[in-house]
Amino acid sequence: NKTAPAHKLTDEQRKELAELDSQYAAKIAEREIALKTELGRTAGDFAKQQTLREQMAAERRKLQAELEEKKERVRSREG
Repeated sequence: NKTAPAHKLTDEQRKELAELDSQYAAKIAEREIALKTELGRTAGDFAKQQTLREQMAAERRKLQAELEEKKERVRSREG
């Protein structure tokens, strides 16, 4: 919650947050690489390409929401 007063994070919490960021950046990059490969296979099929782009956008939103939820759990723990 961005309006709640922030409590100081421990070194362990900061480390966990950095690890989560790294893990989810890798997951998103992995999905984008797979999407680009699939887009290459569907050259000329604009409807299929649009569907793939929409799927990736939805997946990215899902992964980012998952990341934020996990980060919030780490932040809310008492140090």
